[in-house]
Amino acid sequence: MNEKSHVSLERRVCLVCGISFDSGALLLDTRLRASLERYTTTGWGLCPEHQQRFDEGFVALIECDPQRSGAKSGSNHIKPEDAYRTGCVAHLKREVFAQVFDVALDASYPCVFVEPGVIDQLKAKVRPAAF
Repeated sequence: MNEKSHVSLERRVCLVCGISFDSGALLLDTRLRASLERYTTTGWGLCPEHQQRFDEGFVALIECDPQRSGAKSGSNHIKPEDAYRTGCVAHLKREVFAQVFDVALDASYPCVFVEPGVIDQLKAKVRPAAF
């Protein structure tokens, strides 16, 4: 069933895990034309699980392969759509993140992309029972 309608259910893609989730919003074509699919992905967000972690004060560290990611030349920043995620994710309390990396992260940032090996180094410094 591929019929179009003038309403659609909004979906977003989780910044951390990359899974699509329903945002709970309805989209409406204001001209009431049958132009929308049943589901419409509108952008990035946090799935309920990772939103809860963010609300608890955690920052997600997402491991990305820099050679496969689409970073612009001369820039250290990777956009979420260009990041080639390896699947390795860790969560740190915001205060611990600031101490470990000596960087003040904006409170609105739920995650950061890190190079391969960073999460393994953090795991090596923490007692094995903590994971």
